[in-house]
Amino acid sequence: MYWIIGIVLAISLLATGIRLAPKGQPAVGLEDGRLVPCPGTPNCVCSEYPSTASYIRPFEYHDNPQSAWQRVRDAVVTSGGTIQQEEANYLWAIFTTRWLHFVDDVELRLDVDTHMIHVRSASRVGRSDFGVNRKRVEKLRLFFNREPIDKHEPDR
Repeated sequence: MYWIIGIVLAISLLATGIRLAPKGQPAVGLEDGRLVPCPGTPNCVCSEYPSTASYIRPFEYHDNPQSAWQRVRDAVVTSGGTIQQEEANYLWAIFTTRWLHFVDDVELRLDVDTHMIHVRSASRVGRSDFGVNRKRVEKLRLFFNREPIDKHEPDR
């Protein structure tokens, strides 16, 4: 019985320590007009550098850039992101995990010439994220590609 209490106490202390630990500084922004490359750890994905292991496809759009940008912005907010900075062709948001409050940075860059929105999602601390950033980008892609519901169209 005492060992169960000890394990619960140890896990609680560990979780509290992780929650109170510094969350790291974000490596965000643009370098030479592109998103910052991933550091080579498996807790980051980026669409700007196709020849790396961290590569993930950018979001492609076929409508006007403003509509696509609004859709990707809505996808970030709908998915639980908090926008930290937004400019005409750049957006930085943070996602915080519920249990341990790890902070991940998501950045988007609108490329009007190629009809793409480049994306970077990275953990601030640690080495592995068990695929969380890659899954997050794919979830954003689902929201981004979802057809808008026209409220004027009758139900069938």
